[in-house]
Amino acid sequence: MNITVLGIGRMGFPMARRLCQAGHTLHAWNRSGAKAQPLAAFGARVHATPAAAVQQADVVVCMLESGPVVEDVLFRQGTAQALRPGTLFIDMASIQPREARDHAARLAEHGVTHLDAPVSGGTVGAENGTLTIMAGGKARDFERARPVFDVFGRSTHVGPHGAGQLAKLANQMIVGITIGADAEALLLCARGGADMAKVREAIAGGFADSRVLQLHGERMVQRDFAPRAKIAIQLKDMRNALATAEEIGFEAPITALFEQLYAQAGEHGLGDLDHSGLFVELAARNGMN
Repeated sequence: MNITVLGIGRMGFPMARRLCQAGHTLHAWNRSGAKAQPLAAFGARVHATPAAAVQQADVVVCMLESGPVVEDVLFRQGTAQALRPGTLFIDMASIQPREARDHAARLAEHGVTHLDAPVSGGTVGAENGTLTIMAGGKARDFERARPVFDVFGRSTHVGPHGAGQLAKLANQMIVGITIGADAEALLLCARGGADMAKVREAIAGGFADSRVLQLHGERMVQRDFAPRAKIAIQLKDMRNALATAEEIGFEAPITALFEQLYAQAGEHGLGDLDHSGLFVELAARNGMN
């Protein structure tokens, strides 16, 4: 297929590279063109504008930063008008469900179909093709997208437009809250004189075990907070979850508490750390840096 990727960042680059390696014809655009240029070595054509990048596309994969950025690229930079009728636009960015529904409706006016299909798995999953993909939209469009999704990882159709973003918000709520629970528990053990690494080993396999404890817990033990998914992005996702909860009349007090914790971490200069770096914020509160 002719596939365009919009947004060649930490996630978009390995995903675009995998599409090239899978034999697809790839077109790419990024606001900072230098980030996209290395894809040329894999056979991709890099374009100066998003509108130029999508003109020949059968499928467009969007990996932009936020809902407002997606809206700007689509509807203010001429991209929606440049899309051919029948093109499938797959928005894999993490945005608010209402934004996904709005974009789907506006693209339909141009004869363009839409899926919101955010991902979980971070840069490691993007590199290895092991992402978890949560797709919202029509079932026939999901089936059409399967060959693309299969390059990236495991995909599930979870409902109509916006449902993919709801699933991603659920994912991010669970991840963000669990990071905080693991960090607080490990720090409590350290303060009490236990070996954090051994505590993590001891509870592995029990009811408290999780992928977060395995991966992020190890980062906490090793004090390795090089960004895979940043605190600033986790904060954005928590705020999107709270905004969506308010829209539908749902109370989310646990998410609200953790939104405050991630926000305070950002205020203390930790926003560019991996989201497991909430550990640093909680350690500082206890004088354990």
